Amino acid sequence: MSAAWSPLPTGEFTGIHWSAPGAIDGQDPYLAWAESDRFAGYRVEPKGKSPKWLPIVIELTPGASVPSLVEASSVKWLQVPRVYLNLPALRFCTAHVKPKFFKKLRSDPQLRGLIQRFELGLPVAHHTQPIHDPCKPDSSPVVAPDRLSGRVLGVIDGGLAFANQVFLKAQGHTRVKHFWRQDDTQDGNWPGNEPHHQTPLDPTRAGPRPRDMGYGHELSGAAINAAMAEYTHHGQLDEDALYQHLQLWDLSKPVNHGTHVMSLACGKGNLLNPADDEASHCDLIAVQLDWSNVLDTSGGAMNVSVLDALMYILARCTPQAQLVVNISWGTLAGPHDGSSILEAAMDQLIELCAGRLQVTVPAGNAYQSRTHANDTLAPGASLPLHWRVQPDDRTQSFLEIWIPYGAQGVEISVTPPGHAQALPPLSKGQSGLWLGADGLPLCGLIYPSDSALGTGSTCALLALAPTFSRHAKAVTAPFGSWEVTLINTSTEPVVFDAYVERDDVALGQNTGARQSYFEDAWYDTSGNIGSFVDHPDNPTPIRRSGTFNSLSTGQNTVSVGGIRRQASASGHFARYSPRKPDPDASRPQRPGVRSVPDTLAVSDDNPALWGVLGAGSLSGSVVRLAGTSSAAPLEARRLINLP
Repeated sequence: MSAAWSPLPTGEFTGIHWSAPGAIDGQDPYLAWAESDRFAGYRVEPKGKSPKWLPIVIELTPGASVPSLVEASSVKWLQVPRVYLNLPALRFCTAHVKPKFFKKLRSDPQLRGLIQRFELGLPVAHHTQPIHDPCKPDSSPVVAPDRLSGRVLGVIDGGLAFANQVFLKAQGHTRVKHFWRQDDTQDGNWPGNEPHHQTPLDPTRAGPRPRDMGYGHELSGAAINAAMAEYTHHGQLDEDALYQHLQLWDLSKPVNHGTHVMSLACGKGNLLNPADDEASHCDLIAVQLDWSNVLDTSGGAMNVSVLDALMYILARCTPQAQLVVNISWGTLAGPHDGSSILEAAMDQLIELCAGRLQVTVPAGNAYQSRTHANDTLAPGASLPLHWRVQPDDRTQSFLEIWIPYGAQGVEISVTPPGHAQALPPLSKGQSGLWLGADGLPLCGLIYPSDSALGTGSTCALLALAPTFSRHAKAVTAPFGSWEVTLINTSTEPVVFDAYVERDDVALGQNTGARQSYFEDAWYDTSGNIGSFVDHPDNPTPIRRSGTFNSLSTGQNTVSVGGIRRQASASGHFARYSPRKPDPDASRPQRPGVRSVPDTLAVSDDNPALWGVLGAGSLSGSVVRLAGTSSAAPLEARRLINLP
């Protein structure tokens, strides 16, 4: 394989000359990479064409508002869902944008003065299409019908089997008063999946499009009850037939992550452990995320989809409602200091709701996954990180290296397995691609002086093409140990964090994803957390401590770690969960980085029997799932039950 170094090209969609001096600074490096490989990781258009629209999350400058953004733009090239008119003081919104948005952002000082930063979402399915009925200068907020008061539980997840008996009232009616599925089509072009013809859902079955969101399909509680009545015979609901009718085919699978999570948060328990509390009777609002979110575990669409989901749930409640929302979702990479756009947006939402909104999130499951490196580079020192990228990985792999803004002189070079150095040492403000023989990128390093992904540190993104594809003309990167070397050319020590992004296979799916990880001769792979946890006298840069869900480091959300119901000699923490207190809190860390959960809840029964029991998709079925995804809904349940 013949390969060569190259600068980043000019973006076909954005028109940004990415290799021009300062062009990548303040930008989302994932956007630069997506344009460099012609959106190959998203597969949203055939033959490498750019999508028609891109989804983004926007943070507005202090004092700016969504109406002022809409006034300064045009729905022809920037479209914001109308739900963002509900909270005038909120400085965050999602939008679908066309290429002209980026052109106007460069040429129009007024528009540029309104936008502090923006971040790319996963451009798939409806996200590459215009929004229906978006905000216009004369638009007013949409008042949703049948808004809820009192105690309300919201769940944002995938695969929500709302007709399961554990979510029904005593008389058999659903407790789910509002259900929004974000998908618009029966199938989509998801990362790792073959492109399919996208067939629109039937709105007479899936429900109408929510006017304030502009995409997806919504079912009211009354519509769910009517459909359930139609498929109830001799007092028995045919749940499979119901989901087929509503075009919710994945709910016919025996296990769905969201159903299990929702049952822990608000279900009626099972025959062996019934529940009769406030949580098992309260009203529910459910948002079923795009299947692109479920399949792409790197969280590419999470920022757009989760923020929209939170706004949808809030719009279905009155100001008097006491709302708890559980989001058992997340990724591995990110700033980990609460400064990601989604975390900052959730923090402000909770603040604006002044006590009537609480959000529970899992602390993460990657404690033993070797996806985090942390160390201090002494002046003049260099440190090679060995990143093991696996064969037969049909999805792209990402490594984020976070350097404090004030730190200067840290250079990064990249050497692929079996090859000479692909990218020479690059400094802040520089980027480069390693091209294959056909001129398409095998990997890219985008290293801005400051990035849109965080506010206290900058992110140097190393992105790799898949290592395998069934298509003869597809670009594939070499698998094996990639050497990523950090060199401190300054006279001051520099603390860094490196996070391998999540790239595993979601429950019940088959995407061809394979999780990459760090390896080091000094790292103890025994997994015995009782005797070995990041000892200061061990020179390995690989850390268990500090490995945290990227969605869970905000100031106002409640992060939940996992513990065992029955402790063992090695302790009571779940093997995969961050711990409280941090067992290695004394090591140097970037300012503001969080590594300790706010609270703990049971996620394992005992050391031998991982996980806790929750509902399967169909009534009467019980499944066991492990992970802090099971701990977070238990905390949500506790909050709902508070007097």
